[in-house]
Amino acid sequence: MLQVYRQLKDWLSHTNRVVIAGIGNPIRNDDFIGTKIVQQLQGKLPDNVCLIECETVPENYIFEIKAFKPSHVLLIDAAMLELEPGEARLVFPEQMTASSAFSSHALPLRMFSDYLKETTGTKIALLLIQPKNIEFGETITTELKKAAERIESLLTELLYTLA
Repeated sequence: MLQVYRQLKDWLSHTNRVVIAGIGNPIRNDDFIGTKIVQQLQGKLPDNVCLIECETVPENYIFEIKAFKPSHVLLIDAAMLELEPGEARLVFPEQMTASSAFSSHALPLRMFSDYLKETTGTKIALLLIQPKNIEFGETITTELKKAAERIESLLTELLYTLA
């Protein structure tokens, strides 16, 4: 998580308004982690941060994101990264190829990110977390709960420091 912290700190260093969008399916266990983290951040961040619970349809929030006029958009989602459950990586849209299977959502996150970048000029990053269990259910595994706590703490510290 130290690598992610350093990358986020660098990426957020010249920010003025940030959108954090949590992505995930509420009935696919660990896949809900992005939305869960955003829920846990509610009321804990400065006013220059907008939190959005997108669930599986981030494209439905394009107008809300644009209206906030962010300098940075951080998308948080579960992704099959071939890492240990709960491990996270900060990925930038340009690192994703058309064949990258980072997400199981209707609109590929690369396409969503490219559209946002083209229409707003904002910087986009994806904080991707390796799930353990994405079968049907509504329980987040212990490994992902711990990762969510670490990420919540990390983002709270970084965003208050930079505010």
